[in-house]
Amino acid sequence: MIATMKAFMLTGYGGPEATVVREIPRPEPGPGEILVRVHAAGLNPVDFKTREGMLKIVQRYPLPITMGNELAGVVETSPTAGTQFAPGDRVFARMPKESMGAFADYAVVPEGLLARMPATLDFDAAAGVPLAGLTALQALRDELQLKDGSRVFVPGGAGGVGTFAIQIAKWLGAEVTTTASERGRALVERLGADVVIDYTTQRFEDHVRDMDGVFDLIGGDTLLKSFQVVKPGGKVVSIAGTPEPQTARKDLRRGFLLTALFWAASYRLRAQARKHGVTYRYLFMQPSGSELAELAGLIEEKKLEPVIDRVFPFADIADAFVHLESGHAKGKIVVQMPA
Repeated sequence: MIATMKAFMLTGYGGPEATVVREIPRPEPGPGEILVRVHAAGLNPVDFKTREGMLKIVQRYPLPITMGNELAGVVETSPTAGTQFAPGDRVFARMPKESMGAFADYAVVPEGLLARMPATLDFDAAAGVPLAGLTALQALRDELQLKDGSRVFVPGGAGGVGTFAIQIAKWLGAEVTTTASERGRALVERLGADVVIDYTTQRFEDHVRDMDGVFDLIGGDTLLKSFQVVKPGGKVVSIAGTPEPQTARKDLRRGFLLTALFWAASYRLRAQARKHGVTYRYLFMQPSGSELAELAGLIEEKKLEPVIDRVFPFADIADAFVHLESGHAKGKIVVQMPA
């Protein structure tokens, strides 16, 4: 008898009608893979962008496919000899971009993408760490190369990635300026923000100057105006703007056609960057079990705190998407799988 499971699946591209919960065969792990019993999974803007087809140019999935990009759970089976994970281990992961699969009772995860959960976290909190935490770490440490005394501007600090970015920037020794509404001010200040601009009453470009770097989480006009607050020689890294040529070559490992397309699409942003003597970079984060283990260490040392906005039962995952797309979450949104 074939073992089955419930999964939240993408059947086409469009609105909520393009997704459905189905009973499907349980996946079987292959060489180098671990079967994880999912206890909770995090939601991210990439989820509804994938559903809407906004990312088809960089990742076209064979449909139908199980959605979900990050999870926390327990190792069910580890068929590979010599693996560092054993059945019963509490683990979390950012799923492979080419397969997803976190919104289900079980998921197959490459061993190299798994890390042991911090002992101090429950599954709900741990599920909100991998994607946003790794994105912030790679942007701030690897791309902006923050260090003691650096000054960084992080617009949108109360969101899922922003709450991690503030804390990781402080851990790296930087002075952090962010934007938040009055409702989000207490949160970002508690996380360590040094300067908070109330975006509902103030224009950040009138108050922010001479930053070493910007980690843009919003895009649009916020990104365009960010170039003027960075000192010459600085850098703007975005996860909400337009991909540029390095994105195709370095992050996606793609060839000339996508590189040329991104060159044309990002021309205005790169021209604005040149005008102000700064560098523009769009980042597609890379899943990494070893870096996720670093984040777990920071959490256990109480240097990093996951911020969870709301936990939905898996049966209400459609409502979780509505809340995600409202853009009002303070921290991460998580769905909890049935026990």
